[in-house]
Amino acid sequence: MTSPDLSTPVLTVDTVPCDDPGSLVPLLDEDAPLVWMRRGFGLAGIGTALRLEFAGPQRMVDAASAWRSIASAARVTDPLQLPGTGLVALGAFTFSLHSALTSVLIVPSIIIGRSARQSWITRISVAGADERPTSNAAGIARPLGDGFRVAFGTGTLPAAGYREVVESAVRDIHDGKLSKIVLARDLTGQLPDDADLRVVVGRLALGYPDCWTFAIDGFLGSSPETLVGVSGGTVTARVLAGSAARGTDAASDQDAATALATSAKDLDEHRFAVESVLASLRPHSAAVTANELPFTLKLPNLWHLASDVEGDVTDGSTALDLVGALHPTAAVAGTPTAVALDLIDELEPFDRGRYAGPVGWVGAGGDGEWAVAVRSAQVSPTGVVTAYAGAGIVADSVPERELVETRLKFRPIVDAFG
Repeated sequence: MTSPDLSTPVLTVDTVPCDDPGSLVPLLDEDAPLVWMRRGFGLAGIGTALRLEFAGPQRMVDAASAWRSIASAARVTDPLQLPGTGLVALGAFTFSLHSALTSVLIVPSIIIGRSARQSWITRISVAGADERPTSNAAGIARPLGDGFRVAFGTGTLPAAGYREVVESAVRDIHDGKLSKIVLARDLTGQLPDDADLRVVVGRLALGYPDCWTFAIDGFLGSSPETLVGVSGGTVTARVLAGSAARGTDAASDQDAATALATSAKDLDEHRFAVESVLASLRPHSAAVTANELPFTLKLPNLWHLASDVEGDVTDGSTALDLVGALHPTAAVAGTPTAVALDLIDELEPFDRGRYAGPVGWVGAGGDGEWAVAVRSAQVSPTGVVTAYAGAGIVADSVPERELVETRLKFRPIVDAFG
């Protein structure tokens, strides 16, 4: 075993079982919630033991390398040895290497974890560092604040402008420059003073229980799309591409699902996304496979075409290594990826920040769960809330229909903010 770099912080980590805390949301900090959960289970972080920031084209590689060093130096007591116990960092990475926003890994001072069979509390400190006070050091549930409403207005790219960039992208596709591109637009609003962001997290978790609900460094959302999961040497992913609005009754809802499952446009978009994920994972998982045909995934406001991917990790890669290998997928960028990224920079007049980037957690042994950060919004230090939504553009895309799709995808965030 090699000795840790003297500049590497040495973390002391102690996990013990605890009684079921119930809902994780009331345990969070009001102004800076830190959480990762689905179906009521997951990780609630309180305070910050260590914060790491990364930027530029090597941000994910640098994060993976830094995490290996930190995990190697850590002094961990973890009798449970379960996913999410022991040393854990929660993180969010920017979509673009050019983003002005930083990517972060945050190691909480306290983690309260909850699974279907076990609950636990982990306390983490940095050797030689002054203890940083936390607002809820005892991990006690506190009542949520009053509800509030954020009035979202037009962002940098209004509806007419979005139609225009879609038209431009379709021309480029017909000219043979690329096969698919994902174009996003934004909405902005102002958070009221003293707003309790746990209210937003709670609304997302309640409204979208089967999605990954997250809050990390002011970045909040509820994503249905697993970018990558690693557990005990197995890698999994769920690819979503192609969507349709839910019907107004049982018959029209079934018709919408059937139309989506047989739509040539959506099937093409989905195929590009699946091929992108498989190609990125094969160097790390030689026998990785996806289901032969996509299935329709039902969410409260949308149907999605979905495919599950699974394989064995054959090169020792961690979850962070695979995040770097997979991002960005065709589902949030396009095909060919490099061409799509250049065109996104040209057509989108804003910085996506962490929207459509990887968000999730990583453990000391390299296991973890990461989602694609769609259905999300960033809250700035001054309380400006910027929400994002995008649509996949292919050869037969119609600008007005793509605009309507973004409106549907904005709904989870707009509703969660009131």
